[in-house]
Amino acid sequence: MSALNPIQPVAITAYASLCACGMGNGALYRSLLENTSALGGLSLFDLPFSTPVGEISVPLPEIRPELEAYNSRNSRVALAALYYAEDGLRAALHRAKSTYGSGRIGVVIGTSTSGLYETETAYETLLKEQRMPDDFHFLTRHAYQATPRFLQLELGLNGPCYAISTACSSAAKAMAAGQRLIDSGVCDAVLVGGVDTLCRLTLRGFRSLDLISPQRCRPMDKNRRGINIGEAAGLLLLEKRSGSQAPPLAYLLAVGESSDAHHMSTPHPEGRGAALAMTSALQLAGIAAERIDYVNLHATATKINDRVEARAISEVFGDAVPCSGTKGITGHTLGAAGGVEAIVSLLAMRHGFIPGTCGLEEMDDCICQVIREPLPERSLQTVMSNSFGFGGNNASMIFSTKTDG
Repeated sequence: MSALNPIQPVAITAYASLCACGMGNGALYRSLLENTSALGGLSLFDLPFSTPVGEISVPLPEIRPELEAYNSRNSRVALAALYYAEDGLRAALHRAKSTYGSGRIGVVIGTSTSGLYETETAYETLLKEQRMPDDFHFLTRHAYQATPRFLQLELGLNGPCYAISTACSSAAKAMAAGQRLIDSGVCDAVLVGGVDTLCRLTLRGFRSLDLISPQRCRPMDKNRRGINIGEAAGLLLLEKRSGSQAPPLAYLLAVGESSDAHHMSTPHPEGRGAALAMTSALQLAGIAAERIDYVNLHATATKINDRVEARAISEVFGDAVPCSGTKGITGHTLGAAGGVEAIVSLLAMRHGFIPGTCGLEEMDDCICQVIREPLPERSLQTVMSNSFGFGGNNASMIFSTKTDG
């Protein structure tokens, strides 16, 4: 692989999350520290099979009347994370807007389902009444662009606005896009991350691929049986380092991306795409592998994916770096996973601990250092988080407490 020119780090000045663990970063942090699963029963709709899910149970806010056309579960989950005062994202965006101007702030959001839940419900009406509901708007509810556009309108922003949908790497790639918008001078700040919500298509679709576990998932475990799907929002504010009026909470050093294009739903068996994403991230950040203190694994709990990722980790890091996967706590939140697990990584650095791998009982054969229980009192300066999607869409993010890694 030819050498990549390093990209300039960007500041992370606020972040907010909402998932099955509860409202806000505090709820996510407590679940990580306790290594407790938030996976449970599904109440949103009925399924002809049983599987635990990471369903959000907190009440969601209403969409204001002038934006009613964007009313979807996806938009309401994003709005709930945005409005949660303790995480401070909304206040940070208001401050950034007054600092840079609305036209200099972009919105790039990853999603794989967008408003598909509402579309499924609309089609139920079509089958019963031979017509679509009068209040259903495809472009403002179902389309990938709907959620970022809703957030842009809600916040009164006028910068670049678009969605990225590359399956499970969507949010991580949105972060890469946000960093490039700032590095190129197009934007001074970008709201990035991912939002995905439960729907019938993903649950039935993954089951048709024999990837859904009937029990709570067990990432990296020898007897793992597949994934549990969750829903979440993981949103972060990226800003240029010069000009921010707020002290950075951390820095995004780089995002390495690759596409192994081996198979529609199966990664390259030797982990070439995964390894390339990680090494590309290191090159773009301008640091050596030895500088990484912890890797948040993609670790979906499927037989092939976990084994391939472990092989790629071994190729890049050997067994020197501690790793763990947190989807046994939140479920696999698909297009939001990169955003939520970026926040997991930031919380680990902020609070000085290494998350465990909830559900792991008997380690599968691999030589990478997978952590089962949380390790407290660990000084983490630089961490990596992996998000690998269908079709070989891979992304590895590197975060640090310092701009030089």
